[in-house]
Amino acid sequence: MKDLSKARATLLEVGEEGEAQRIDNFLLRRLKGVPKSHVYRVLRSGEVRVNSGRVKPDYRLQIGDKVRVPPVRVSAPAAKPTPRPLDLPVIYEDDALLVVDKPSGVAVHGGSGVSYGVIESLRAQQPKAKLLELAHRLDRDTSGLLIIAKKRSALVEMHRMLREGEAEKVYLALVKGEWSGGARELREHLHKYVTAGGERRVAVHGAGQAAVTLVRPIAASAACSLLELRLMTGRTHQIRVHLAHAGHPVLGDDKYGDGDLNRVLAQQGVKRLLLHARRLVFAHPLTHAPLRLEAPLPGDMRRYAEAQLALQPDRL
Repeated sequence: MKDLSKARATLLEVGEEGEAQRIDNFLLRRLKGVPKSHVYRVLRSGEVRVNSGRVKPDYRLQIGDKVRVPPVRVSAPAAKPTPRPLDLPVIYEDDALLVVDKPSGVAVHGGSGVSYGVIESLRAQQPKAKLLELAHRLDRDTSGLLIIAKKRSALVEMHRMLREGEAEKVYLALVKGEWSGGARELREHLHKYVTAGGERRVAVHGAGQAAVTLVRPIAASAACSLLELRLMTGRTHQIRVHLAHAGHPVLGDDKYGDGDLNRVLAQQGVKRLLLHARRLVFAHPLTHAPLRLEAPLPGDMRRYAEAQLALQPDRL
């Protein structure tokens, strides 16, 4: 956020990290050093506006909302931890795009209790880069292919292609139980909500957004199955919620999975979400050259699949 101690008001656009957050909490998190009473005062007075209109403190923000924050005096910001370098395997790079293989457990960006993520580390490593922006996101515990744009034109076009389904996104997941019925589509609508504790969650609900996941089983046993999943839409937690609703939650999923099973898996050394962004197929946003990028299955997922499903390496 820009320095709010200056004379002019600041206009902030709400991103995914602020979605469904109350406007008062949004301001309190960003106006460090400002007394809470003053934050509520500027809210009540109408100095804070959302999309040019007045809002109450309990208004919940939506992606794309424009928040006008009036100039207020703030204390000097506390020093932030310096992002540590991340040794990320580079799958593809040119002057417009960077595609890396993100490990599980690493956030793509700072926020929600995380000081920094992939994008902050990359910016710290490449201070002369004119632009480094996430073209899309992966959950913190999901591993695999992550696209970073190095040019604004590439970022805008990648956003368009992803939004309109012109980029093929394929994942691999190890799930609970034996998948039956072969390849099929999961089409349940998904609704986002916020828990009493302020955590964002997603549930199957008829009034939610349309979501389509194509499922192709690769191997299955009574204990678990290895599935290939193609996202036809890009809803939050889509794969995880669709599979949990189908009775086959992703192993290691601490939000939608089987808690008892996850505890057993942790004792066996499986302490992550077994979901991996395996393949991306799309036309380069600027040159239109066809790109087919793949990230190998991480060692922990590979070893578990081989042990539980007796799979040969060439099937992974």
